Amino acid sequence: MSPSPHTPPAAAEPCSHCSSDALMDNAPAQRPVAGAPGAARGTVFRIATMDCAAEESEIRHAVAGVSGLLGLQFQLGARTVAIDAAPAVMPQVLAAIRGAGFDPQPLAPEEAQAHAHGHLPGAEGLARLGLALGLAVAAELLAFLAPDQRVFQVAGMALAAVAIGLAGFSTYRKGLAALGRGRLNINALMTVAVTGAFVIGQWPEAAMVMALYAIAELIEARSVDRARNAIKGLLDLAPDTAELRQPDGTWQPVAAAAVEPGAVVRIRPGARVPLDGVVIAGASAVNQASVTGESMPVDKAAGDTLFAGTINDTGTLEMRVTATASNTTLARIIHAVEQAQASRAPTQQLVDQFAAIYTPVVFALAVAVAVLTPWLMDVAWLEALYKALVLLVIACPCALVIATPVTVVSGLAAAARRGILIKGGVYLETAHQLKAIALDKTGTITEGRPRLVATEVLPQEGSTSVPEAQVLRWAVDLAGHSDHPVSRAIAQGLATAQAAPAGGALEAFTALPGRGVQARIAGQALVLGNHRLIEERGLCNADIEVRLAAHEAQGRTVTLLATDTAVLAVFAVADTIKDSSREALATLHAMGVASVMLTGDNQVTARTIAAQAGLDEVQGNLLPQDKLAAIEALQARHGLTAMVGDGINDAPALARADIGIAMGAAGTDTAMEAADVVIMNDDLRRIPQLIRLSRRTRAVLWQNIALALGIKLVFLGLALFNGASMWMAVFADMGASLIVVFNGLRMLRAVDEAPAK
Repeated sequence: MSPSPHTPPAAAEPCSHCSSDALMDNAPAQRPVAGAPGAARGTVFRIATMDCAAEESEIRHAVAGVSGLLGLQFQLGARTVAIDAAPAVMPQVLAAIRGAGFDPQPLAPEEAQAHAHGHLPGAEGLARLGLALGLAVAAELLAFLAPDQRVFQVAGMALAAVAIGLAGFSTYRKGLAALGRGRLNINALMTVAVTGAFVIGQWPEAAMVMALYAIAELIEARSVDRARNAIKGLLDLAPDTAELRQPDGTWQPVAAAAVEPGAVVRIRPGARVPLDGVVIAGASAVNQASVTGESMPVDKAAGDTLFAGTINDTGTLEMRVTATASNTTLARIIHAVEQAQASRAPTQQLVDQFAAIYTPVVFALAVAVAVLTPWLMDVAWLEALYKALVLLVIACPCALVIATPVTVVSGLAAAARRGILIKGGVYLETAHQLKAIALDKTGTITEGRPRLVATEVLPQEGSTSVPEAQVLRWAVDLAGHSDHPVSRAIAQGLATAQAAPAGGALEAFTALPGRGVQARIAGQALVLGNHRLIEERGLCNADIEVRLAAHEAQGRTVTLLATDTAVLAVFAVADTIKDSSREALATLHAMGVASVMLTGDNQVTARTIAAQAGLDEVQGNLLPQDKLAAIEALQARHGLTAMVGDGINDAPALARADIGIAMGAAGTDTAMEAADVVIMNDDLRRIPQLIRLSRRTRAVLWQNIALALGIKLVFLGLALFNGASMWMAVFADMGASLIVVFNGLRMLRAVDEAPAK
C-alpha cells in the first residue's frame, strides 16, 4: 500500500490518555531508522487523535495479533506512526487500528516531514468545545430554573445529548472500541460514567462532566505538548535558505534542503548558519549556544567547524558544506531527543505496572458499590449507581500515568538546551546514583592538542653568543616548516606571544625521523629536535639534563634548538588541562563522586595531569581492553559508574559503563554512537549539571506520584461516603493531571545555575 497525499483534519482531538496498562506492551521489534535522522522505515500515517503513550499502547494491543507486521515507529509529537509491513498485510494492520477507534491517514514523505510536530485543535475545534460547554450550561439552567414539566425535561435532555455529542464523540468512539476489546482506559470509564448518568436522569450533570472533561483534556494536551515540543524551537534555528555559490562565482539563495555536501555557501553577519560545514574563507565570532550550550561566542576562521542553527555575529564567512539538511548536528540532536522521549524510564515502568492493577481494582469496587450497597446498606439503587459512576470518573489513573513522561521529557529538553544530549530517560533518571566517573585524558580532561608551555633561552658565553630575539626567530622558522604537532605548537606558541617575528629563508631543510629537523639559515647550521638528537650530536651536559628532567617530571615533551656547538634554547610542550576540568572535578568530589583517569599515556604524564586536575585515582598505559577491564573493576568496587571519553579507543569502555558520556565537539562518531550521553561542547562541568538535573528529576517524579495518588485517595474516600459528586470527580481527576503536568514543566527551567561559560 503506497501513501497518498492527504490533508489531515484542521481540528485534531486533544489527548485522551491513561490506558490502564499504558506502555506495558511487548511491542513488535522496531526496525532501525534508515536514512536521515527522523526518517522512518515503512509507510507513515497520521492519527489525529493520538498524541500520548496510552494511545500508542492501545494501537500496539490492537495490532498485536497481526502476523507479518515487522515494526511500528511512533512519533507522538507529530501524531504519526510508521508501519513496516508487507503490502498484503497492511490492510489488516489498518483495520485493527481502526477497530481500536483510530483513523490512520497516509502521509507522503514530504508531508510527514511537514507534520514534524503535533497540531492541537484549531478555531473549529475550540468553537465546538465552547458550544458544547454552552449547551451543557443551558441544560443545567433548565434543570435548575425551569418548571418540572415534560417539555422542559425533553429540551434539557436534548441540549445535554447534543453537548455530549459535540464534546465526547471521539471519547465515545474510542471508549466503545476499548470496551469491545475488554480494556479499561479513560475513554471506557468516561463512556460508562456519562452514559450511566444520562440514563439515571442526571443528563445535565452528564453533559457538564463531558464538556469539562474535553476542555480540561485540551488544556492538558497543550501543556504536555509544551514539554514534548520544548526542543521544537531548535527546528526553527536553521534557516530554510542558503546563499549558494554558483559555477560563475555569483551567489544565489536556494532551499537549504537542496544543498549537497561539498557545495560552498556564504553566511553574512547576523545570519544563521544553514548547514554543517567547514570555514574556507573569512573570520568571525559565532554564537553556538543553540547546539553546544556555550554562552560566549567562539572565534571561527578557515578550517574551523560550523553547526547549522548557530549565529554568525561579526564577519562574512564562506563555508564548505559537510552534511545535508537532514543530517546536520542539529537534526541529529533533535532526532536523538525524540527517540529518548519515546523510551520509558524506570519510574515510568513502575507506574505503568501499578496502573495496570489499580484501574481494574477500582472498577471492580465501583461495580460492588452499585450492586452491593443497596442490599447491605439500604441505599437506593439510583443513589448507589450514581456513587459508582462517580467512582469510575475518579478511578482514571490519568494523573498517575502522565506524571512520569511529562517530567522526563521536560528534563531531556532542559538538558538539550544546555548542550547535554541524553539518549534515554533511563540515563536521566539514574545519573543521580553515580558513584564513580572514569575519564579519558586527551581531549576530555585536557585540551587534546599540544601547546607551548615553557621557553628557556640558555645563557651563552663568548663573542659568538646569539641575541635572544634571533634564537626565537630561528626556532619559529624551523618549527614552522615542520608538520609535526610538537613543532606546530612551538611555532604557534612563539607567534602568539609575539616573541619571534618572521625570520629568513631556510636552506637544506631536512626532516630527521624520530629526532627532529635540521636546516641552514643565513649560513648558520641549526637543529630543532628531541633529547635523543642532542645526545647524538654530543651537545648534552649536566645543566641541560637537569632542565630536561624538570620538564619531563611534569609530563611535558621537550624540544631543543642547537647549533653545531651549543644548545640555544629549550621548548616544553604539553597537552594542557582545561580550566573547566578542574572546576568540574572539584564539584564531583564535593558531590561524593569518585573520579578516575584511564589513559593510554605513560604513567608519569598521567600522574602529573591527575595531580594538577585533582583526580582521585589514575591508571596509565591502558589499551582499549584494559580500559574495559578497569570499568568493570570500578563497577565492582564503587557501584554505578560512568565513562567519559572521545576516541575510538574509548568506545568499548563507553558501551560497558552504566552511563557512557562522549565529548561531542572533539569526539569521534564511534564514541558518540557508543555513548548514552553526549556533551556537545566538551565541557566537563556539564557532568555535575547532569547529576543535579537527574536528582531534581527524581524529586519531581516522586512529588508527582505522591500528588496523583494522594488526590485520588482523598476523593475516593469522599465518594464512598457520599461526599463527592460527578462534578467534583471530574475536577479531581483533571485537576490532579494538570497539577502534575505543571509541576513536571518546572524541569524546563534552569537546573541550579546558568550554563557554564
